[in-house]
Amino acid sequence: MNIINHYLDVLTTDEFWFGITDVVFQVTLIVIISGLIVKIVKKAIAKVFMLRAKSRLRTSERRDETMKRLLQNIAAYIIYFIAILMALDTVDINVKGLLAGAGIVGLAVGFGAQSLVKDVITGFFIIFEDQFAVGDFVRIGQLEGTVEEIGLRTTKIKNVTGELNIIPNGNILEVTNFSIHNSVAVVDFGISYEGDVERAERIITQLLESMPERYEDLVRTPELLGIQSFGASEIVLRITAETLPMRHFYIARQIRKELKETLDANGIEIPYPHMVMYSRQDEDKKQSAKQI
Repeated sequence: MNIINHYLDVLTTDEFWFGITDVVFQVTLIVIISGLIVKIVKKAIAKVFMLRAKSRLRTSERRDETMKRLLQNIAAYIIYFIAILMALDTVDINVKGLLAGAGIVGLAVGFGAQSLVKDVITGFFIIFEDQFAVGDFVRIGQLEGTVEEIGLRTTKIKNVTGELNIIPNGNILEVTNFSIHNSVAVVDFGISYEGDVERAERIITQLLESMPERYEDLVRTPELLGIQSFGASEIVLRITAETLPMRHFYIARQIRKELKETLDANGIEIPYPHMVMYSRQDEDKKQSAKQI
């Protein structure tokens, strides 16, 4: 009972509540200041890379954007870590002893956290070797999408339908990067066996030669390669077009659209499946008429 009364007396003293208020105020102040410092540091890093982009030195925008985000994340982690230590020190927790204990525990955990170490090392080499950068369209395993963020531990990829996939860097074994070199649009189309192939090729060639004037994404004039194969009811021809990185999907759609309009305007038939329906009763009537 005396112990309870003692604690009740302590809790009702002004010194106790002034102490609690002071600690809460200091912790809140540390959180606010650390948040402001993080924002200032991130803006300073972004400013440095902006000035770097305007300089006469040739730099890679892809790599600069990746390095900028990485440095911003590292700076935020360091500042928040220091803020946590300061907050713990404010509430009279022995930070030095905690760090010493954390070092021993970290050493023990390190032996069991080999996957984490693998992720960090792989992430470092991805950035150092410039395998891909923020904004690139890549294929990693069965995932395809735009790289949203590259960290030392994970990589974030957003696919075309909007889902964000987070991949540990240690799981990245093979990468296909579609954004480094020019792309090639491949369009196959068919004309009927009864059609004039040479006339069709002349008309299509004229169309392709006029396309670079209308589409800036084309690196050079699309090329009609000729007959690609013989189908069941059509002769298949192939067109290839070199485009800027990742613009081959758009150019392929435009080529198909203009091909359809041009072939229709010149009376060149594009074969398509036909369905023929007949009635069993009509067939029986025909057979009866023949017998009569």
